[in-house]
Amino acid sequence: MSRISFLGIGLMGAPMVARLLDAGFSLTLWNRTRSKAEPFAGRARIADSPAAAVAEAQVVITMLENGAVVDQVLHHSGALAQLQPGALVIDMSSIEPGMARRHGARVEEAGGVYLDAPVSGGTRGAQAGTLSIMAGGEEADFERATALFQALGKATHIGPVGSGQLAKLANQAIVGITIGAVSEALLLAARGGARPDRVRQALLGGFAGSKILEQHGERMLQRDFQPGAPSRIQLKDLRMILDEARAEGLSLPLSQRVFEQYRALLASGHGEVDHSGLLLELERLNGVRLDGELP
Repeated sequence: MSRISFLGIGLMGAPMVARLLDAGFSLTLWNRTRSKAEPFAGRARIADSPAAAVAEAQVVITMLENGAVVDQVLHHSGALAQLQPGALVIDMSSIEPGMARRHGARVEEAGGVYLDAPVSGGTRGAQAGTLSIMAGGEEADFERATALFQALGKATHIGPVGSGQLAKLANQAIVGITIGAVSEALLLAARGGARPDRVRQALLGGFAGSKILEQHGERMLQRDFQPGAPSRIQLKDLRMILDEARAEGLSLPLSQRVFEQYRALLASGHGEVDHSGLLLELERLNGVRLDGELP
């Protein structure tokens, strides 16, 4: 894997690139807004187009906002026509499972192999190299990417192409619902006169303890809603969850309710706040803030 191209240098992509460079990998970078790749100019080559980035790569990693962008960058830009025989394409974006299967077929037609490998852990996990990586594809292709994944976090082979995206949807259902539960629990406790910081501290030691309560509960208490994962992305993931559920004949009432809350949050102009900012919608609904101040 001496020639790796990384496409998408955003909130998640930038710290992932830094981890790979620190691990000694040689990278070619591309980003639609070139200035986001420029901080790495002294350590990596910057390509002018997706096709130029893909042309000599043995491994192509995409970390893009959604499936439509992956389609544009990989397929409609002509990048796949430049794919080297046997090149490994790893899409670490969060996209629809069905789209991942279609992308896998297109990569195979172009002579490459494909893994869908979305991640969980946010920007903190990307910076620390502790991402949870959920990979779908052939076992041999997963093994080929082991060293690369080790620089980014812990990878699990889930099953065939599309399985990684299904695991990510499961992850995002738990994340979104739990953020809603933490928001409601802390506001309930605070409104009744308890100190929400002490409530969080106590709950962390019991069955209610979770990374959501630990990290996002702290964000809520500090009112630090700078995005690690923007709320608009959480809404996008919840929409994919519900679409997949409908396709499988399932009803997911908790996911549906949290989807509606995030949609209301965005309607209030908070699409760019961290997804822990769902608290803001709950505060608006109740006319009271967690810290007791007027909304």
